Amino acid sequence: MSDKSAEKNQQNAEDAPVQPKGEDISATSKNASDQRDSPEKQSGTIPAKRKAKSKAKDEPSKAPRRSARGAPQTPIEPVKMVNLLLSSDSIDLCRPKDETEDLKNRGNIKTYSISAFSPFEELVCAVILSRPISHALGLRSIRTIFNDPHNFTTPKAILKAGAEGRRQALDDAKTQHRQKTAEELGLLADLANGTLGDGEDDVSLEKVRIDGQHDQEKVSKVNGDLSLHLTSPQEREILRKNVKGLGKTGLDIFGRRIQGIWPAFYPFVDQRTAAALEKLGLPADAEDLDKLLTERWEEFEIRDIDAKDDDEKKRKAFVRVLERAIGADLEGNTDAFKTKAA
Repeated sequence: MSDKSAEKNQQNAEDAPVQPKGEDISATSKNASDQRDSPEKQSGTIPAKRKAKSKAKDEPSKAPRRSARGAPQTPIEPVKMVNLLLSSDSIDLCRPKDETEDLKNRGNIKTYSISAFSPFEELVCAVILSRPISHALGLRSIRTIFNDPHNFTTPKAILKAGAEGRRQALDDAKTQHRQKTAEELGLLADLANGTLGDGEDDVSLEKVRIDGQHDQEKVSKVNGDLSLHLTSPQEREILRKNVKGLGKTGLDIFGRRIQGIWPAFYPFVDQRTAAALEKLGLPADAEDLDKLLTERWEEFEIRDIDAKDDDEKKRKAFVRVLERAIGADLEGNTDAFKTKAA
């Protein structure tokens, strides 16, 4: 649950009000004036709609079901597209070019695009990608801190580095917001050493799952042809309350990736990834995508996903499809994917 060189713009967009398309500015001013004299304002009451909006603020941005009217004009065979996303042939279209070069030059290193991370490492990634930095810069920061000479893959390693070592690692990554990110990494390691984990060597975050009672709460709202399916695992709420720097975007990134090994989050597709899936002609709704994988499982070519059982393998395949879909979109390679799948 980061994502793109547009993250900075995305964060600004989250903080600033957006004028609806085609809305006349003078009309907006008039509406604002009318609202000043509204009965709600005079009585001091808050309309139920506004209350509901506020309550949903911290919910995961799970994508609403889309109507068929928004589908691409040229249909893409979903199984063929999914197989391309799952295959090694797609990986270079889903990651920044400097990551590909780094792998060629340094060999077997940890990367966000292809490595299997522990829950603690996924949480570190989510904190880094929550910052308003580019997709490429975020992934370079992750490669820098997770590999030699820093190896910040455990709370112990991050704590041992100290404030100066953490800042140096981010300097080496040539990233932005270095001081703030270094501070947040230190705070996260402290939490994993206590509130969120069982010591400085624990990377499982199993304590979060126990405290959350492995509970998955689902809220569904249906309005005409729109079904909004929100998933709020207690684990997400625990992280939201405790981890500094992990906002809604970071929680969505963590949830998107951790569902491969934490079933409480499955199935989950955030809104940003839903848009990327839709561009590739795939279901944007989490349950529709899960249904596609389940019903046509035997048609998918999955050779290199390690899992303890078929359920976990399906969840990990689901995550791979999401990650590569959004990676292709962030790298501007959606059209190249369609050409390759044709």
